[in-house]
Amino acid sequence: MTAKGEHGDRASTICRAIRRAILERALSPGDKLPEDQLGERFGVSRTIARHALGQLASEGLVELRRNRIAVVATPSFEEARDEFDIRIELERLVVRALCGRLSPRQVEELNAHTLEEERARDGSEVVSLRLATEFHVRLAEMTGKPTLLRYVRETAYRSCLSLSTFGRPHSSDCAIAEHREVIDALVAGDEKRAMNVMAGHLDQVARRALLQAPEPRGDLMDILAPYAIPNAPSPRRTKRRT
Repeated sequence: MTAKGEHGDRASTICRAIRRAILERALSPGDKLPEDQLGERFGVSRTIARHALGQLASEGLVELRRNRIAVVATPSFEEARDEFDIRIELERLVVRALCGRLSPRQVEELNAHTLEEERARDGSEVVSLRLATEFHVRLAEMTGKPTLLRYVRETAYRSCLSLSTFGRPHSSDCAIAEHREVIDALVAGDEKRAMNVMAGHLDQVARRALLQAPEPRGDLMDILAPYAIPNAPSPRRTKRRT
């Protein structure tokens, strides 16, 4: 592997870890992400850490401020509904592109993902929310359309961050059933139904949201410790109840 390729792989590893930590609410909006601490935690240079932060900024999960200060993005509750309205239109394009065109392997992968969501149903609520978001990103990846993927990824991750910050407990039962309905419509080649199901699903997710104050968090180095271990299970977190 070339040095450039290794650089990219290590930055991608950091991206995946920090992304999970943000979407699972281990990191809160406004938390600082110093390059030196990230480099120390993941055993990389500040240059690689900076590259990873830039990627996360392009996804809308991190804000880059003056003097190279990076912080977890702070979503606006007022903007959250707009994000979902944009997602609905983008993801209608996703299912239109995929309708009747999924390969058997892709269908198998999507079904496997919903099974993973099923297994996580009685565990951490934030893990369920992350998995639900990743389902939508994976659909966008399957279109093979880089521009569409970029916009879906950003709006999906931003929406997940908004729900993680402000939302009431994620309804994993509803999400899983709706995801399976989307898959069924795609396999059947029913474009109108697939688009309507996807739009209805995202609208319901938005309607199930409810403003709540975020919980306090600890030290950055301790927070990222479990996420720095490749393929480690997500830290167990207690579900919030209404």
